[in-house]
Amino acid sequence: MAWHARLDLDYRLEAGRCVARHAHTGPLRILQSLYPEGNRICHNVLVHPPGGLVGGDTLDIGIHVAPGAHGLVTTPGASRFYRSDGEPALQRTAITLDADARMEWLPLEAICYSGCRAENRLTLKLAPGAELLGWDVTALGLPAAGKLFDAGHFCQHIEVPGVWLERAHIQALDTLLMNSPLGLAGHRCMGTLFFVAGSKLARHRRQQALDKAREVIETHPLCTTAGATSPDGQVVVVRVLAPVVEPAMALLKQVWLTWRGHFWQQTACSPRIWAT
Repeated sequence: MAWHARLDLDYRLEAGRCVARHAHTGPLRILQSLYPEGNRICHNVLVHPPGGLVGGDTLDIGIHVAPGAHGLVTTPGASRFYRSDGEPALQRTAITLDADARMEWLPLEAICYSGCRAENRLTLKLAPGAELLGWDVTALGLPAAGKLFDAGHFCQHIEVPGVWLERAHIQALDTLLMNSPLGLAGHRCMGTLFFVAGSKLARHRRQQALDKAREVIETHPLCTTAGATSPDGQVVVVRVLAPVVEPAMALLKQVWLTWRGHFWQQTACSPRIWAT
């Protein structure tokens, strides 16, 4: 039986405190709000108790951040797209930020098991003055465990309407894409970190972000398969390919913390769940 779950999460600034309110249907929850950085930033952990999606399952996540609020969402573990012999599995996340709102979207990786038919779709809408830091990390199979991604299809979609669109169609049997230097070159993890603004960024602010990201990349073991670019005046991006998840995630975390300080003057504060 297919699951259709939905979570709506709303962040608002009330009397100097960012408050999260939510409603859900089906197996999708957030845990208790945490304030490790004080009242202005609300941390939440998004939980999907079944642990993965099979054919026909749909997860819809809607996040709204009101003016002046700052939310951070992560997950306790990887999302999983399992083998499907029929309908595709779909995860759709839509994040909307009002003016002067901030959001950090930091889920752990999505694992695509061999034989999956899946799409992971993220849509970001930002009002002028709003800013978002987020990432998307995808693992194709579990190569370290000998579970290869040798069948199936995965679609990754990241969009800021009218500003930026990235869409990847990955077929496990497309050897040119999977193994050629023109494609993934044998790597089975791809990660994208992005800073998105609702207004054009000042040129010096954007260039400094690129410079700081490149400084991190230059000293990292993945320096030959990572890079920082700015495809639009509202977007700065770091992309990385790696054989497995851990080194890619380590690099993105380093740049995320660096950009957090650069863009928002926020000190390093990793979600507590990552340390458990």
